[in-house]
Amino acid sequence: MILSGVDLADFNFLLSAPGLTSGNLVSHLDRLEKSGYIEIRKSFEGKTIKTKCRLSSTARNALAEHCQTIVEIRTLPHMREQNGCLAEAHEARCHKDRNGKDL
Repeated sequence: MILSGVDLADFNFLLSAPGLTSGNLVSHLDRLEKSGYIEIRKSFEGKTIKTKCRLSSTARNALAEHCQTIVEIRTLPHMREQNGCLAEAHEARCHKDRNGKDL
């Protein structure tokens, strides 16, 4: 989801996500690249390797479909009543917990 909000992100930006170690991130990026969900560019700045990533069009389409499915599920009548909030296309999640309290 981090890459969905930017065109291109460098390794250090991605590493700033909570709970990721350098090894975790390399492993995740490798799997995402092999699945065709991200494109990785490596270049040198002096003697330092710079790694930059972007979502592929395949990933952007898959994410859009996923978000649309969530919106459709949340707009079902029984889901609106249960969650106490209406789904909107631009929202990523409901702003109420299971007990109807604001998050």
